[in-house]
Amino acid sequence: AIRGGSKVTMREFVIPAAPRPLEIPVVLLIGTSMSSGKTTAGRVIIRALKYMGLNVAAAKLTGSARYRDILQFRDAGASYVIDFVDAGLPSTVCEESTYREAFGLMISKVAAHNADVLVAESGASPLEPYNGATVVRELADKTRFTVLCASDPHAVLGVQTAFGPALKASIVSGPAANTSAAADLVRQLCGLDSINLLNRTNYPELSRRLMDALGLEEEALSDEARQYITSAG
Repeated sequence: AIRGGSKVTMREFVIPAAPRPLEIPVVLLIGTSMSSGKTTAGRVIIRALKYMGLNVAAAKLTGSARYRDILQFRDAGASYVIDFVDAGLPSTVCEESTYREAFGLMISKVAAHNADVLVAESGASPLEPYNGATVVRELADKTRFTVLCASDPHAVLGVQTAFGPALKASIVSGPAANTSAAADLVRQLCGLDSINLLNRTNYPELSRRLMDALGLEEEALSDEARQYITSAG
């Protein structure tokens, strides 16, 4: 559409927000490709954090427009959700300066919500041209737990090699973690632990790792939360 002689874009309909810094811890979901299990991991993690009594915000910060993913985060218990479509981008394949403007808006809106923790998904792979590497850098100081969702063990090695010490995965999930053989190869190649989040019996281990990363004490949890982290969810 043309208005006033200029092309109308999504960014003209974005609701602005005053700049605010992010002051809460981040659980970061990254992948080796699209469809590597990030949204599944996000749902499980959000549900676990809700059981722990935390107010969870969720964001999909990069990728291609697919609002179904972020709505799954709301269904899992996130009290606030946002993605790059809300910041005026149909895709984050764009100039870094354009993306940074959208990123700043998303972060400011999350910060205004006063959540306890942000579960942030970076779509596709940080090595693809979606500005995922920008997300990893910008959230580094606030990231307390990173889930690397991978299609296979060698993809884990590729992302780890490309980023080096700048990317510290807490666990590997996705197809690369869904069999014992794949998990063993991830450990052999990369020295990383894997958790199959399709298996509910692994929820207690995930919950304990999240608690350690976020500095939560089991004694401070509700009876329901303690039952969740000591059972199969």
